[in-house]
Amino acid sequence: MSTPDRRGVFTISLDFELHWGVRDGRSLASYRENLLKVHDVVPRLLALFEQYEVHCTWATVGFLFFDSVDDLKRSLPARRPAYVNGALDPYRALDTIGPTADGDPLHFAPRLIRAIQATPHQEVGTHTFSHYYCLEPGQTLDTFRDDLQAAIDVARRTGIELTSLVFPRNQFNDRYLDVLAELGLTAYRGNARSWLYAARTQGEETLLRRGCRLLDNYVRVSGFQVHRPADLNGGGLVDIPASRFLRPYQPTLAAFEPLRLRRIRDELTHAARTGGLYHLWWHPHNFGSHTEENFAFLRRVLDHYTALRARDGMISLNMGELARDVTAGRVR
Repeated sequence: MSTPDRRGVFTISLDFELHWGVRDGRSLASYRENLLKVHDVVPRLLALFEQYEVHCTWATVGFLFFDSVDDLKRSLPARRPAYVNGALDPYRALDTIGPTADGDPLHFAPRLIRAIQATPHQEVGTHTFSHYYCLEPGQTLDTFRDDLQAAIDVARRTGIELTSLVFPRNQFNDRYLDVLAELGLTAYRGNARSWLYAARTQGEETLLRRGCRLLDNYVRVSGFQVHRPADLNGGGLVDIPASRFLRPYQPTLAAFEPLRLRRIRDELTHAARTGGLYHLWWHPHNFGSHTEENFAFLRRVLDHYTALRARDGMISLNMGELARDVTAGRVR
């Protein structure tokens, strides 16, 4: 029998969504360049993760798997959410997007998904089929089940068995956990353990919470967001809570970049020294502007992880790998 491992764990998950994740909040004209740049950012991230031996989960919107809108339309679930806010409904946009992946890189990404598959230690997870909003009025348990089944089906066509899920907009809904288990998933990304990050609908969000979350990137408002791996197992499903959103570089806040880096380094160090989990996340499109500054910052984070790996034995695991180790009792 193996002895449970008390080394710190560094997990990265990326919300891979392209325009489907921002279509209700940003105009395409204002954000087009960020989204197009994703097709350059993803290969660079993959190369960087391979260089640093970093394991990552790419939580991917199911729509991105398709080569054409016709194939996508043939694969739609029979039951779909009837959001009260119609602007949230991605199905309304299907007649406005390009016909093929080659002609519409804002809504399809099968080549990038294949590149992720081909890179060591990278897991393709799910961000639901349609970027499903799990708390917004109009969603139901049945339409969520059908949405997730559609995501599983299209991933399976590509040779991928989905095991990990990230709730879009971090709208964690515990009513849906039984559906995850029923359909064979084993892990999900829960929210950071603070009132700042508790799941809310878009209408329930406040300026106070947004402001406090911004400040939390630079100073310790919510404490150390480091989690004990042994606490993650919940009846067959493993909750792998977020620790920190890797906020993208902003020129107006450039003077505070040393504080942002120290905040992440301090939490990583705490995880390494205490045998805890540190879970960093962001979206590839966050690197679509100020790309070089964002990659330089990420390199500094990964350099610190490398030092902790050498000194304290910290390891990198993607969500699926960590879920397997937690379930098997190999971490504590």
